[in-house]
Amino acid sequence: MKKIKYTACILMLSLLVTACNKRSVMNDMWMPKEAVSQIEESGENKTQNKTESSGENKTENSGENKTEGFSENKTENSGENKTEDSNENTSQEQTQPPVQTGIKPLKVTGTKITDYDGNVVQLRGVSTHGLSWFPGYVNKEAFTQFKNEWGCNIIRLAMYTAEYNGYCTGDENNKQNLKNLIDNGVNYATELGMYVIIDWHILNDCNPHTYKEESKRFFAEISAKYKDHTNVIYEICNEPNGGTSWWDVKSYAEEVIPVIRANDPDAIIIVGTPTWSQDVDHVVNNRVNDPNVVYALHFYAATHTDWIRNKLQTALNNGIPVIVSEFSICDASGNGAINYNEASKWIDMIKQNDMGYIMWNLSNKGETSAFFNSWCQKTSGFTMEDLSETAKWFLTVR
Repeated sequence: MKKIKYTACILMLSLLVTACNKRSVMNDMWMPKEAVSQIEESGENKTQNKTESSGENKTENSGENKTEGFSENKTENSGENKTEDSNENTSQEQTQPPVQTGIKPLKVTGTKITDYDGNVVQLRGVSTHGLSWFPGYVNKEAFTQFKNEWGCNIIRLAMYTAEYNGYCTGDENNKQNLKNLIDNGVNYATELGMYVIIDWHILNDCNPHTYKEESKRFFAEISAKYKDHTNVIYEICNEPNGGTSWWDVKSYAEEVIPVIRANDPDAIIIVGTPTWSQDVDHVVNNRVNDPNVVYALHFYAATHTDWIRNKLQTALNNGIPVIVSEFSICDASGNGAINYNEASKWIDMIKQNDMGYIMWNLSNKGETSAFFNSWCQKTSGFTMEDLSETAKWFLTVR
């Protein structure tokens, strides 16, 4: 009798185990077919997209338009369609950040910018106008020409904060478009082995504290995204003005810089100075406590002459590192006559001190500081006939 009971228990236990295993195997059958199909498609698409973005496109493009001095295994982003999108001055598709290789990180050494071997790196380049207004110049073909034919090693992406469709005044759609333009600009510069400035372009908002919280959120996001890009430089307040003091600027910088440093501890950060970034002498004996900060000086040669150069000399004599992150050779309005004599004095001083200089602006706006004649509708492939007198002057300064 005991043997019969024992055999019955074994049989029931076996049936129970079989049922449990069957339930496990049948789990997918209990899920709606649509859900199973979506999961399978999602898995296939993710695998396919990852393979395509990391493999085929990079392999296909890696051998074309290779730029001098850039790592051989540097790959290029998918090419033609993204350039066309940028040229259309419409919504921008966000590009995949490329693998970061071949661009030497920079640091501040005394009053100069150097690489980590101690070699002086003089940054020379051009600035966009407002990204919301002239987005078409952010394209790889143009950047390639700026590097190979114009001798640029840096691009400045000027993102206005307060004006029409500024980052802090436009809608969410506009805000995303601006971030996509920045992303494209960073990626094109990276692929070409160029440095790139992301410029929080305050102007009509005067005091950087006006949109301080928005600035902190923006730089938290941007610095997290580009923390591994050794070519990205952050400019946190373009031109403080309207009575904004150095104390105002410094206190703002002391809140924004730690946000960046939490993600990107080593990148160079540009801090603007009072009176539209002219008062670099106000920084003497009152610097921001960060070793990789440089201070912005902006000049327009027909307006700003010896009196601003004296301020610059005072700063340099006191060990203040300065970068000319925006300038032109007309008057301070961005228009008016060119003063070639004063422009030469400025360039001589810049070269003597190995300072970086970025010229304003990539647009066909119909003003003296614009690089392209107002009738030029191109956004790449520029000829000498397309260029303004300002741009032609820039090409002579090497």
